[in-house]
Amino acid sequence: MKLPRRAVLQLAAGAVAVPVASRLAGAQNLPARPASEQPVHPLAERLAAYADGLRYDDIDEATVERVKTHVIDTIGCGIGAFAEKPVGICREVALAAGGNATIIGTDRRTTPDLASFANGAAFRYFDFNDTYTGRFSVHPSDHIAPCLAVAEAERASARDLITAIVLAYEVNCRLVDALDIATRGWDPPVMSLPAVALAAGKLMKLDPQKLTQAVNLAINDHIPMAQTRVQTLSDWKGFADAEAARNAVFAALLARGGLTGPAPIFEGQSGFFKQVSGPGSVDVDSFGRRGVPFRILKCAIKPYPAVIYTQTAIVAAIEVAKEVGSLDRIAAIEIATTSRGLQRTGGEPEKWAPKTRETADHSLPYITARAMFDGDITNESFAPPMFGDPKILAFMQKITVHEDPVLTARIGAAVPTRVTAILADGRRISREEDYAPGFAERPMTRAEVERKFRGNVGTRWPAERTDEILKALWALDRTEDLSVLLGKLSLQAKQ
Repeated sequence: MKLPRRAVLQLAAGAVAVPVASRLAGAQNLPARPASEQPVHPLAERLAAYADGLRYDDIDEATVERVKTHVIDTIGCGIGAFAEKPVGICREVALAAGGNATIIGTDRRTTPDLASFANGAAFRYFDFNDTYTGRFSVHPSDHIAPCLAVAEAERASARDLITAIVLAYEVNCRLVDALDIATRGWDPPVMSLPAVALAAGKLMKLDPQKLTQAVNLAINDHIPMAQTRVQTLSDWKGFADAEAARNAVFAALLARGGLTGPAPIFEGQSGFFKQVSGPGSVDVDSFGRRGVPFRILKCAIKPYPAVIYTQTAIVAAIEVAKEVGSLDRIAAIEIATTSRGLQRTGGEPEKWAPKTRETADHSLPYITARAMFDGDITNESFAPPMFGDPKILAFMQKITVHEDPVLTARIGAAVPTRVTAILADGRRISREEDYAPGFAERPMTRAEVERKFRGNVGTRWPAERTDEILKALWALDRTEDLSVLLGKLSLQAKQ
């Protein structure tokens, strides 16, 4: 008996398994199998079925608006970092190959996988793009680069692009909710591999079988180590997710051609659960869909260009400094953070003497000190003369960082931090913050998103051209030609 396509997808996704089985049994006059005996389909197949079944019509207006918000924010971050030397290196490597995907900021194109890499490097470089915190933190907007590249190369519609972005966010965030790979020494872009493979494959209109193979191929040979984010941090800190996107897009291209990958990639004897994450369970039935909120609505847009665990510290530190007045009155600073905040931003000696921009923007003591002295954190806060400032380095020696288990228990939508200044006379001035502006609990308005965008792009375009670009980006869902839209972002075009 041939099942309808929707029933096949639901069965593959593990959804309504008992009703489908019951209908089959009834049709053949056989008893239904108990739910406990229903076949468990491999996770890669369930993710592929979810991706295949997701439609633009399943996405509500609030989610479409959020997609546009994150696209605008992410592109602004990339334009802001366009002239940075490491970003230029990635761009030049990508431009050595021709293709049909735009390198954003130029009027030139390369292959979709290399465009994913070069654009993703720019988007992430300043650590200013969005973030999501589950069992650890990730930057789902790193997936916008591959979605744009593949959508342009495939001449996909704006609706297809938006659906792919929602899909990539959903898979990445839900996997982060379910599986903690960071405590086992693996880098967060691990979760980008299946997310981008599925989003790229959906834009390529792959069927569920080929989407499954894209996931298998993306994961097996591209698991990054967390050394990227400990001790002295390098240029690669901002590029690891761009590399994951490049690999995932390439995997989708191979799957489209008919290549198969190792399976079952998650449950296998030497698969993901055994080698990388440890045992885990992912309930694909709970993923966003019509009537079920999508995880992009829980993502935060950063108000400051620094790692997520420092965002609330900055807010708290600025308020403490205002109340203290003269910082010379401070004898000591205590910073209470979460377990992950301590691990990533205050648990290593390198964080008290940063030698690179990448280490400085992951240093809780440096960022807190800089915020207290300057009343803000900007991209300029991480220039070598700034993080090498003797006055700041001396002040940092007054700072201690520790985990507060109460704060750790609250992490999720909240990323709590407490900053306490102990004055020379023994008085304590303390401020605790759970959310920074732009977090899901305090979302940015359109005006605030535009203000951040303008701050990132600066004078690279005349003000009136920036206005036109913002207008075009807010109309993303009505865009008829993505190549034309991306062409508007060229910094080399005549003005």
